[in-house]
Amino acid sequence: MEIITKNKITRFVDGEFNEVEDTIAEEFPLTIYLNDVEFATLVCSPDDLEELVIGFLASEGALRSFKEIESMNIDERGGFCHVKVSRELPENFGDFSKRVLGSCCGKSRQFYFQADVETSKFSLSDTKVTPAQCISLMKEMQNASTIFKDTGGIHNASIASPDGTIIHKGDIGRHNALDKLYGHCLQNNISVKDKIIVFSGRISSEVLTKASKIGVGIVLSKSAPTDLAIKLAHDLNITAVGFIRGSSFNIYSHPWRITGAEESE
Repeated sequence: MEIITKNKITRFVDGEFNEVEDTIAEEFPLTIYLNDVEFATLVCSPDDLEELVIGFLASEGALRSFKEIESMNIDERGGFCHVKVSRELPENFGDFSKRVLGSCCGKSRQFYFQADVETSKFSLSDTKVTPAQCISLMKEMQNASTIFKDTGGIHNASIASPDGTIIHKGDIGRHNALDKLYGHCLQNNISVKDKIIVFSGRISSEVLTKASKIGVGIVLSKSAPTDLAIKLAHDLNITAVGFIRGSSFNIYSHPWRITGAEESE
C-alpha cells in the first residue's frame, strides 16, 4: 500500500497565495482480531503491517516469541488483521485490552495496564557508546527518514549497534514505529539486548516502556524526555539520552553507558 498521497493545497508565501500539490502522509486504521476476538484498532502508516502487528502483540503480552503465531491474515482493503496464537490467553484478556490507539500523542495513549508491568524488562545490557557514536547514529536515522523529508508527518526510529544502523522504520504514530522495530527483530530472530534505539520523538513514559519491552539498554532521541520517563529509565536500568542536536546532547539516566560520562558523575 502507498504510505503517501498527493493533495492540492493553497500555500501562502511572501504575501501571495498559490495552488500547489503537496505530499501527505497516509493514515490507516487496522483492526486486530486475536484468536477470533477483537483486540485493538491501530491507527498507523500502511506499511510493514505484519511487523507492526507482531511487535504490538508482543509489547502487549499476547506473544512471547514469533513461533507462537499459528496464522496471520492481513486484509489491507478492509483494514483487518486476524491472528491466531498458540499460547493460552486469560479469559478476560481481550476485554481489558480492547481499545482504539490513536496516532496522536495525546490522552488516548496515557494509560497503565498490568501487561506493562508483566512485560517490561530490567535492562542487563552492558553496551557502551561514545559521544561521537551517539551523534553519528542520530544523523544516520535522520538521513534515512525520506518519508519525513517529503511529508513532515512521520516519526522515525532505528535499531542500531554502536557501529551503525541495523534497521529503520517510520510511522505516523511514534509507538507504531517502535512496534515495527520490535516485530522485525522477533520475526528475524535478531537479539536486541546489546542494541540501541534511536528515536525522533519525545521520550515519553510509553516510549521508555516500549524500549524496555524490546530489551535495549540505551535510548537516543532528538527530543526531550518526560519526568515519568526519566523515573522509569532509572528504575529499569536504561540510559536515556535526549536533545541530540549538532554536537551536543543530555544524559538523563545511567550515564555509565556513554563512554567518558561516568567520569563526570
